Amino acid sequence: MKITAQQLTQQLQQSMPPVIWISGDEPLLMLEAADQIRAAARTAGITERQVFHADTSFDWNLLLDANQSMSLFGDRQLLEVRLSAKLKDDGRKALTAYASNANPDNVLLVQSERLEAAQSKAKWFNQVIDTGWWLPIWPVERHQLPGWLRQRLQTQGLSIDDDALALLADRVDGNLLAARQEIDKLLLLSDSQTIDLDTVIQSVADSARFDIFDLSDAFLNGDLARSQRVLSGLAAEGVEAPIVLWVLSRELRNLVQLGEAQQSGQAIANVFKRLRIFDKRQGPYQQAMRRANLEHWQQCLVRCGDIDATIKGRRPGDPWHALSVVISDVAQPGKVPAAL
Repeated sequence: MKITAQQLTQQLQQSMPPVIWISGDEPLLMLEAADQIRAAARTAGITERQVFHADTSFDWNLLLDANQSMSLFGDRQLLEVRLSAKLKDDGRKALTAYASNANPDNVLLVQSERLEAAQSKAKWFNQVIDTGWWLPIWPVERHQLPGWLRQRLQTQGLSIDDDALALLADRVDGNLLAARQEIDKLLLLSDSQTIDLDTVIQSVADSARFDIFDLSDAFLNGDLARSQRVLSGLAAEGVEAPIVLWVLSRELRNLVQLGEAQQSGQAIANVFKRLRIFDKRQGPYQQAMRRANLEHWQQCLVRCGDIDATIKGRRPGDPWHALSVVISDVAQPGKVPAAL
């Protein structure tokens, strides 16, 4: 059975299934979900715990043996499998064998990276989770972050004004571990139940972390300030200019194809499907297409060729500044960015 992070607490109060699988790539939320399961296991009388680090050389017989053997003291066990490598056939067979003959005294907790759609639909995987729960953990999106932070503070008995919340979200963007640390710090430093802007300015470090896809989301959505901040963050973190150029060029090629299709009267939905741009990503592209015409996107794409020549030393200039200018022209056509 597939459950959400919001359902986990309620489900744990009702029962403890033989198998629980947590998948995702957000370390803090993964850790907190696993801690919640461990606490519920202790409440249910599961007092022993074995942890298996399943890399490419892991012997899956160890898990199967633990499933059938009694603990040293006859106690119930929590068996944790932490997957650090892609599952091979022996791992898939072992997990399905475990699920088909699970020891009712034990609980198996599997932790893995985010599962692709094809993996989650595989027959063997569904055989495993049919005996328990699958909890996919999703990252907190940028637009969800202020609400997530406010809720976290409220559970600690604190409120926060809107300006302080906006600054806090800006400084911990993309780094939930830092967000939790900063909330803990605010608990210590605040002398009232309301966090104001001055408190955040004085106490919260700039711990924002970005990936390359945060950049494309920002400039497609037309958020000039955020796109420039993400670009600066990527440069500071050592991301290479060719990688940024690759993402920018890819999005511009998509915009050109969408613009050509629109101009010729083709159904945009069919073009989205052909380009493998799924529902969640279609809105930002549609926003961008409303900001400028096909000729503008073609010109931006040509300028990407100039940036490539600069990166390769065939053309003078600073590639990061050139990237900043083109990204600005994608986000807000006609506006010139400040220097990085």
